[in-house]
Amino acid sequence: MKQHLIESFKQFFQRTDGMSFFSPGRVNLIGEHIDYNGGFVFPCALSYGTYAIAALRTDRMIRVYSEPFSKAPYMFSLDNIKKDDHEAWANYIKGSIQALLDHGYNISYGVDIYMTGTMPVSAGLSSSASLEMLIIFMLNHFFSLSIGIKDMAKLGKYAENHFVGVNSGIMDQFAVIAGKKDHAILLNTESLDFKYVPLKLNEESLLIINTNKKRGLADSKYNERFSESQQALNIAKNHYKIENLCQLTLDELSHLEPRMSPLLFKRSLHIVTEQWRTIASKEALVKGDISSFSKLMTESHLSLKDDYEVTCKELDLLQQALLDEGALGARMTGAGFGGCVVAIVPTIKKDIIKQHVEKIYKSNIGYAPTFYEVEPSDGTKLL
Repeated sequence: MKQHLIESFKQFFQRTDGMSFFSPGRVNLIGEHIDYNGGFVFPCALSYGTYAIAALRTDRMIRVYSEPFSKAPYMFSLDNIKKDDHEAWANYIKGSIQALLDHGYNISYGVDIYMTGTMPVSAGLSSSASLEMLIIFMLNHFFSLSIGIKDMAKLGKYAENHFVGVNSGIMDQFAVIAGKKDHAILLNTESLDFKYVPLKLNEESLLIINTNKKRGLADSKYNERFSESQQALNIAKNHYKIENLCQLTLDELSHLEPRMSPLLFKRSLHIVTEQWRTIASKEALVKGDISSFSKLMTESHLSLKDDYEVTCKELDLLQQALLDEGALGARMTGAGFGGCVVAIVPTIKKDIIKQHVEKIYKSNIGYAPTFYEVEPSDGTKLL
C-alpha cells in the first residue's frame, strides 16, 4: 500500500516528498447508542481503514485527491472553509481542520493529500471518524501541535457535531485514535477513562458483514434517537440525581415507567440494559469466555431491534441467518438502519457459514452482502 501511495502522490501532485499515514475503521463489539448517553462502550480499531500520503504546501490551499470519490483534486483555502452540500466526504476533512482552527491551533500552510481506503463507506464502521482522525493526526504531526489522544478524539467529535451536523458521541473517534492491536477498548464515554482488554479469538474468527444497503447517517433517524434519549434523561433528572441515562439502574427505570411515554421507556430500557451487557462482556473477555460474550452480542441485537428500533429487515435477516448457520453470536453494529453486522464464528466453519448466509441473504434481498475478516488494529499512525 505504501508504494501505491507514493506512486499515486507523484502522479497527481508531481511530488515525491510525502509522508504516509494509516487511520483504521472501528467496530463496536457491544454498547450501541451508548456513547451519547454517557456510559461504557466496547469498540476495537480495525485492520481496514484509510491510507493517505501528504506533504505541506507553501500557500494556504488544501488539495485532496480521494480515490473513491475524486475525478480531480478537491481544493479549498484555509481562509475560506465552508460546508459542501454536494461533496459530503470533503466535509469531514474541512470540519477537522476547522475544529483545529476553532480551538486555537495554528495551521500555517496548506497540504497536498492523496487518500485511498480498504473500508466500505456508509457501512457503520466509522469511515468518517477514520478520516477525521487521519486529518487531525496528520496536522498534529506536521505542525508539532502536541495534541494528546483524548483531545484529538474530542476535536474529531467537535468536527462531526458542529461542522458535519451529526449528534454523535465520542466513541468512534476515540476507538480510531487509541486502538491497540489484538485488544478491545472499554471506554467510559463520560470521563474518557479507558482500559485495554485482550481480544483472544483462538478458535474463532471476527466477521463483519455489510448489508450493502445504502444509507446516510446524517440523514437517518440517528438524530431522532439522540433527541429521544435527551427527553428521557430530562424526565429521569426530575426524580434522580444523574447526569446521563446510563447511571440509572433497572429498578429506578421501572419506577419511572408511569412517568414516561411507552416509546421513551423502550428507548431507556435499551440504554440501561445495554450498559449492563457491555460491562458483562468485558468481564467475559477477561475470563476468556467467548461463549458468554457471544450470547451478550446476540441479546444486544434483540434490544436494538425491539426497544431502540434501529435495525431493518436487511440487518435482522443477516443476523438471524448467521445464528442459524452456526455463528456463536451476532449483532448489528453502528448507528443502524443499514450498515453492518458483526459476528463471532467458529473458524473451522467460517467458509461454509459465509456461503450459506450469502445464499440466504441474496435470495431474500436480491443482492449479496460483503464479508470482511478483521482483526483488532493499532490506532491512527505514521507508516
